[in-house]
Amino acid sequence: MGLLDEARELSIYTAYNTNVDAIVYLKEETVQGLINEFGAETIQRRMEEYPRQINEPLDFVARLVHALKTGKPMEVPLINEELHMWFDSHFKYDVERMGGQAGIIANLLANLNFRKVLVYTPHLAKKQAAMFVNKPNLFYPVIEDGRLIFKHPYEAYRDGDPVKVNRIFEFRAGMTFKLGSETVTVPFSGRFIVSARFESIRIYTEPGLKPFLPEIGESVDGVILSGYQGIKPRYSDGKDANHYLREAKKDILLLKREKDVKVHLEFASIQNRELRKKVIYNLFPLVDSVGMDESEIAHVLNALGYSKLSDRIFTYNRIEDTVLGGKILIDEMNLEVLQIHTIYYIVYITHADNPLSEEKLRQSLGLATNLAAARASLGEIRSPEDFKVGLSVPYNERGEYVKLRFEEAKRRLRTKEYRVVIIPTRLVKNPVSTVGLGDTISAGAFTSYLALLRRKGEL
Repeated sequence: MGLLDEARELSIYTAYNTNVDAIVYLKEETVQGLINEFGAETIQRRMEEYPRQINEPLDFVARLVHALKTGKPMEVPLINEELHMWFDSHFKYDVERMGGQAGIIANLLANLNFRKVLVYTPHLAKKQAAMFVNKPNLFYPVIEDGRLIFKHPYEAYRDGDPVKVNRIFEFRAGMTFKLGSETVTVPFSGRFIVSARFESIRIYTEPGLKPFLPEIGESVDGVILSGYQGIKPRYSDGKDANHYLREAKKDILLLKREKDVKVHLEFASIQNRELRKKVIYNLFPLVDSVGMDESEIAHVLNALGYSKLSDRIFTYNRIEDTVLGGKILIDEMNLEVLQIHTIYYIVYITHADNPLSEEKLRQSLGLATNLAAARASLGEIRSPEDFKVGLSVPYNERGEYVKLRFEEAKRRLRTKEYRVVIIPTRLVKNPVSTVGLGDTISAGAFTSYLALLRRKGEL
């Protein structure tokens, strides 16, 4: 019985964020058209200002061109609801599909035929509900006559709920365009996400469902929580981030009340440093596992006061700095396991008393990169059979270099009190899509970690 088969025996609860991803595969002429419309000089001036949110179309164009020049995936919040019209008039969406970490993970695990997948999102409009896969193992919690029952999300939608639309602009390495006198060639494939951050979208558990969280926690083998990046510092009704974080803490404690179910938090970039700090200090100490990418660990370390280390990770992206940052994080937050995924490698950092050996942790990461490679190759994983596609994808060309750098890092850093395991990623040369790859890695890693704990009798 393979590790994926063992993981598929598990039941998982995932919450909170779902949205509709409207995807545009960018073409050179589209980018050039935007530059011509707004003017190269105007765009360059706004790029220097580096707007951290999108309030008008020029903010969007400036940050998009910056992302294309660096070839780095980026996400910038859209705060002006009225811009929906501008985007819809300027772009034809190539694909509309499930977005949001909780939604992507729920569909992935349901398609892999996990025993039971419970997904919760506080906003479930008809359009959103239709994005969930039609699988008999996928459920949404509903309270009827004071009792907790489970329905397929499509049978549970509510008229009048808001829909969150994130617009994703996928770009390919090698695209070229002119910015004034400069010819820009995009160095890496990636994506630029315009994420809707509106008043109407909140991250919380409805009051009617909250008392049933202990029952949900008791009925599953693991919990994956995400979407905290959607919390705003304050709202027009007087509520603020502190209110929603207090409620988020209660949710985790309620899920763990009847049994100490393992909880994984999938961290995503939070632009506001104070808000980032609040999420870290409030929630990390309550969960067992955290997943993030290398730019997110740099953001986290910056919020914890390690600004020099954070800058080094941003600037040089060295393995030893990422590992050092990971050691700091699992110590300060007393995490059981931290998983960091980058384009070239995935790493687990745990304390030395973790029940799983380095070899077992390596197996878990292997499953995670295989799943992501399958998703990148196919665009979507629709059945357990699709997993095999990932096995034929080679490890990236920097794989040997990654291993060498890691051995050097281990010699330089004191790692006796830790288990640090790294594997190169399987890298798809021309991915069908890059959306959801980090979520796929984290879901694969966490569920296989749980399966290995269960095999040892530790779950």
